[in-house]
Amino acid sequence: MTVTIQQTDAQLTATLVGRLDTAAAQQFATDIEPLMDNADKHIILDCTALEFISSSGLRLFLSLRKATIAKGGDVTITGVSDDIKQVFTITGFHSLFKFA
Repeated sequence: MTVTIQQTDAQLTATLVGRLDTAAAQQFATDIEPLMDNADKHIILDCTALEFISSSGLRLFLSLRKATIAKGGDVTITGVSDDIKQVFTITGFHSLFKFA
């Protein structure tokens, strides 16, 4: 799992590549610290190349959402495959995030 973050004045875009499974979740938590630090901005999670997400990954997405709510930012998830979108739907997380 790799995460690349690009920042502009008003937003941050994190591109996620690979599998966000339990084994990758700890590193992902470290990788998204810049997003947590800038949770007052608009954050885009580009999941075009995300192959899988586990409950540990969903928990980290939820942590990021909570941080943005607290700091006045927001999160948009883009490029979600049908399989990943189904995980969000089954868990009820689809109603917590904006998808584009």
